[in-house]
Amino acid sequence: MPSDSKAAEAAVAAELGKFRGNISIARALPYGLQHVLAMFVANLAPIAIVCGAAGLDPAQTAMLVQNAMIVAAIGTLVQLYGPWRVGGKLPIVMGVSFTFVTVICGIAATYGYPTVVGAVIAGGIVEGILGLFAKYWRRFIKPVVSGVVVTSIGFSLLSVGATSFAGGSGAPDLGSPANLALGTLSLVSCLAFQALARGSLKQLSVLFGLFVGYIVALFTGQVDFSAFNGIGIVSLPHIMPFAPEFNIGAIVSLVLLYLVSAAETIGDTAAVTSVGFNREPAEREYQGSIAADGFTSAIAGAFGCTPLTSFAQNIGLIAMTHVVNRRALACGAGVLLLAGFVPAISAVFSSLPDAVLGGCTIMMFGSIIVAGFQMIANAGFTQRNITIAATSLAIGIGFTQVGGIFASFPEIVQTVFVGNSVALAFVVALVMANVLPENMQVTGALVSEDREPSNG
Repeated sequence: MPSDSKAAEAAVAAELGKFRGNISIARALPYGLQHVLAMFVANLAPIAIVCGAAGLDPAQTAMLVQNAMIVAAIGTLVQLYGPWRVGGKLPIVMGVSFTFVTVICGIAATYGYPTVVGAVIAGGIVEGILGLFAKYWRRFIKPVVSGVVVTSIGFSLLSVGATSFAGGSGAPDLGSPANLALGTLSLVSCLAFQALARGSLKQLSVLFGLFVGYIVALFTGQVDFSAFNGIGIVSLPHIMPFAPEFNIGAIVSLVLLYLVSAAETIGDTAAVTSVGFNREPAEREYQGSIAADGFTSAIAGAFGCTPLTSFAQNIGLIAMTHVVNRRALACGAGVLLLAGFVPAISAVFSSLPDAVLGGCTIMMFGSIIVAGFQMIANAGFTQRNITIAATSLAIGIGFTQVGGIFASFPEIVQTVFVGNSVALAFVVALVMANVLPENMQVTGALVSEDREPSNG
């Protein structure tokens, strides 16, 4: 009867709105798949970009893309089920982070990819341990610091996106009309889908742009099929595909970025409890989320991948759908895990022309900048916060564009900060947010003189 059907659907909706709701896998699977589609491209794009910058061949790239799906599944399951004190036991989806892309590209170009792997593992362990003691230091990372960090991440990725748009780092045809046309087509396809789609379908705009760009690239002969050579139907993941090498400068660089990632995770943890459960996070949830961010990133390094982080787009999906059921998100992790054992999926993605990837991701990078602006606004446009944001962004982005400015500093300082706008902006913002007096007063066109100062 219709009334029975409505009652059944209402019961399912109620269980989906509970973290430990009792729901069948068949009912949960579509919602888990939706989470995978929302983060799939963003999870694989950083690996593809880093592999291109590191000069890895298509077979190596396909292998790491395959591993990226597996480690994202592992990270998500750890966050959902929270073994011991690791994992927030919250509906958090983990994936490969864009935060580290710019710095890792530099480390790979200078020292080689094994040094990247060593720094990812060592830095992840450091963040994991720090996460276990988060209650002692979390208060020092003010909301305005997190906003500055996210903004600087977006700005640091713009050149990466533009290089991919033009054909990829080191491409002999960089900036060719064919590459620019392909990048433009992918970007326009993303924008058109975003404008015309309705509801949760908007989450798939990047996937649509990749699909259109890839199809056109197939017809124009711009797809490299070498990644498909000798692949099987099923393939086991490769653990420790690169023997790690440890360089103190590279490790320090990534540890700073792991602190940045921890700041992002703090914000994401607060956001998911707010939109999903209408409450503030418990200290155990903060601690577990950050610890999982670090330790699962170390696991990612063992698989040859770059660090993981919580994905904000999936929190946005929770805000839209109000689905927080652990079994539903675990189904999504299961789909990712299954995809990681099917090498054809990673081969297709690794064969994407850089111009197609750049056309789609440059919009994502711009969105990161806007998200950072929103975080700064949410922290409050007080005189103190504006001073912190303006100074740290100016120093972080400005100084790193002039490499010679660090010429008189020790080599380790140069390794950490030359070209690393995120780390420098983070350090400056962190120091200012904890040193500047709470009642400081400044004047200027952007601030209101009668506004009360904030606690940061």
